[in-house]
Amino acid sequence: MVSPHKTPRKGLPAKPAFAAAATKSAPAKSTRVAKREKAAKAERTAEPAVTVSQKREKLVRDSFTIPKGEYAMLDVLKQRASGLTRPAKKSELVRAGVKALAAMDDATFLAVLRGVPSIKTGRPPSAATVAEAPAPKAGKS
Repeated sequence: MVSPHKTPRKGLPAKPAFAAAATKSAPAKSTRVAKREKAAKAERTAEPAVTVSQKREKLVRDSFTIPKGEYAMLDVLKQRASGLTRPAKKSELVRAGVKALAAMDDATFLAVLRGVPSIKTGRPPSAATVAEAPAPKAGKS
């Protein structure tokens, strides 16, 4: 006995119906419709083009080390922004700070930069890593 699923059924077209419909050419448009579409296309091209600054800029994900006091200041600034009816995210605050630094003249920028202490970069060691670290060996002199 032959399975009905393996043999093609008789009376069906070779191509699906949607493929035949796609190959048919569209009827010619009236000249009135064609003129209207041409005018609409001209209006669209007359609109100002999108400038580079209006395009979405590519985002970069980064992480950094920050002292707890300065990190807590981000929360204070977030609350301050909310109180001024402009809620802000931490990243928005950091970006606003970068813009403010970029707008400063050189003397002010250096004065602000000198007020920020330099910190050791990298991830702080976890408590488990510090506890498991071997004691330094006494070297040969």
